[in-house]
Amino acid sequence: MTPSTAEQALRRLELTVTRKLDGLLQGAHQGLLPGPGSEAGDSRVYVPGEDDVRRMDWAVTARTTVPHVRDLIADRELETWALADLSPSMDFGTTDTDKRELVVAAVGAIGFLASRLGDRFGALVLHDEFVHRLPARTGRPALYGLLHAMLDAPRGRAVPDAPDLAEAIEVLSSTRRRRGLRLVVSDFLDASPSLDPDAERTWERPIRRLAARHEVLAVEVIDPRELDLPDVGRIAFADPESGKVREVHLSPKVRQAYAEAAAIQREGNRLALRRAGVSHLVLRTDRDWVFDVAQFVLRRRRMAHVAHRRRT
Repeated sequence: MTPSTAEQALRRLELTVTRKLDGLLQGAHQGLLPGPGSEAGDSRVYVPGEDDVRRMDWAVTARTTVPHVRDLIADRELETWALADLSPSMDFGTTDTDKRELVVAAVGAIGFLASRLGDRFGALVLHDEFVHRLPARTGRPALYGLLHAMLDAPRGRAVPDAPDLAEAIEVLSSTRRRRGLRLVVSDFLDASPSLDPDAERTWERPIRRLAARHEVLAVEVIDPRELDLPDVGRIAFADPESGKVREVHLSPKVRQAYAEAAAIQREGNRLALRRAGVSHLVLRTDRDWVFDVAQFVLRRRRMAHVAHRRRT
């Protein structure tokens, strides 16, 4: 699907932020503090000691002989940051696309939904031995430039002592302190996975600390061959993170054990993200990602309305 076609499919959607935010995040967003604005609003009587005399409405004051000030309509501003995992494990795909391209598509879809009101969108890219920072900017051209920078990044290679997902989440948490929306797009694969679904993941505590201040959306990107193996006999498996190669005979017993272990690993990711209190979206390389994103956004909108009625 081309970017223009995906943009048309997502044009009527809007990603609703339900968590309370800071400072300038007013208008369509919920804010904790009143923020300044640039558009003039209604006039009201001046309150000494509380109102700024620089906002005095002299025309109304002259007509009524009573001091009036003019309120300002708060600017609607939300800064969204995305963490895109472009580690070597994302250079894998057995269908029409690979996980790396799906990461860029997910970042672009959420960026388009989050920046429709003129909000800023930035990204951190986990690639090679660094966590690259792409500054937050407004506008669709800036978003397309960010996506092209991610697409042009060279394919990952095995790098010793490269930062893992937990370290990248820590960098994301310390980048900007102002409350907002945080997006984490990864396959959430650990170097030493545990077959206990209740075991704590290496990235669980960092993402829980991140969710304590921000609204976090975790997008898990998977490929169907990561869930089960085909019946092809002997095959060589290469670990993209370490570069190690091992030949395995895919007998029915091995394929069944692999499918069970993969299901346990994915269930552990779901439970860990649920314990952290973050939203969870699963995208597959063999499915229509635009449809999955649209269904997720519509479901979040319905849940936000239900939560609002309960609070009321």
